[in-house]
Amino acid sequence: MLRKIENIFSIPDLRKRIFMTLALLAVFRLGVHVPTPGIDADALTRFFENSGGNLLGFLDMFTGGALKKLTVFGLGVMPYISASIILELLTVVIPHLGELKKRGTEGREKITRYTRYFTVFISFFQGFAIAIGLEGMNVAMQSGWGFRLITALTLTTGTIFLMWLGEKITSFGIGNGMSLLIMAGIIAALPAAITQTWTLVRLSQIQIIPLLIALVVMAAAFLAIVFMETSQRRLPIQYVRKGTIGARSQTVTSYLPLKLNPAGVIPIIFASTIVTLPPTLATFVKTPITERIGSFFDPSNWPYYLLSTVFIVFFTYFYTSIIFNPNDIAENIQKSGGVIPGKRPGAATADFIDYVLSRLTFVGSIYLALVAILPQIIISWFNMPFYFGGTSVLIVVGVGLDVIQKIEAHLITNNYDGFLKQGRIRGRYH
Repeated sequence: MLRKIENIFSIPDLRKRIFMTLALLAVFRLGVHVPTPGIDADALTRFFENSGGNLLGFLDMFTGGALKKLTVFGLGVMPYISASIILELLTVVIPHLGELKKRGTEGREKITRYTRYFTVFISFFQGFAIAIGLEGMNVAMQSGWGFRLITALTLTTGTIFLMWLGEKITSFGIGNGMSLLIMAGIIAALPAAITQTWTLVRLSQIQIIPLLIALVVMAAAFLAIVFMETSQRRLPIQYVRKGTIGARSQTVTSYLPLKLNPAGVIPIIFASTIVTLPPTLATFVKTPITERIGSFFDPSNWPYYLLSTVFIVFFTYFYTSIIFNPNDIAENIQKSGGVIPGKRPGAATADFIDYVLSRLTFVGSIYLALVAILPQIIISWFNMPFYFGGTSVLIVVGVGLDVIQKIEAHLITNNYDGFLKQGRIRGRYH
């Protein structure tokens, strides 16, 4: 293992990319501790402690604790993620965006530019709404339009800077910059959670057996995520290459890889946002109706888990249908001179791809629902004092695997063995 690590840092370009990634992530963690002006930090902390488990707590996980402290990075990269998802969905509705998506590099650059503009709009809107909410919670030291504009501009500027950091990591570092920023925020909260848990164990406020069960569930979720994220269904595609005069044609076989979880973590984010929105509104609006609705969606009640499962399955199918179009895939295969054995080019190929993709999506949706809900049920059952969700583990494992694969690609390109003993990480296929 030490030799593998030595090989990593012996490649100048790879070493430079790793150090660049770590340096930019360090800048991100420093900015998490820079407060937004005009905020009563103690009052804000008390509010979050009294309203844990709602949408604010879920969003705080993606900001690495910046939302809880309302620092300059309080919005995190979620406005950028939201803008990217919305534009991805709009490519199906707006023909102009759909055409840009098919133009290759030029089209992707324009869509990226639109995403940046939309991110600024979403950030300012969310920042302004947060400022109004802070005034209502008596967290603002001085209310008024000055406070609202300063808060909105500060949070918007922080998100723009994070967007810049993420793009620099993607270009000059290792892995996807936005995903790495989210992962860094999740990992940064781990030492505090471990320390808190150990303190409560010493004070006998947590029993050993429930803690061990929770750890076993965490380990099982980790292994399941690694297995599912590296598994894929490979559809064979045959290409016929014509030989020279007097020579026979050659058949070359390639594969179309389809992941068991093509939608990633997006369905969990959508579902969690919807089911945690009513309790969040009940926190701000104190009426009998909102409190009743909020208690109905409380994580300790079974409707919360039932609706979460339904929404996760629905959004898995919905988002997969947006990002994968079997007709376009079949058309590209036909244009490149390929054919799936036993399937006629065109509609028959598209129907077969849709048939396989639908069954993979069903497996992926059930897997996402179990990963998102089972850890929460275990911790709620044993009344654990810390939050552990499959969403955070899914993000950390998925981003970690992506980084390892990119490091292995650099090693193999420079004639080194893979990072693992068996060589490069490969997706399991069936």
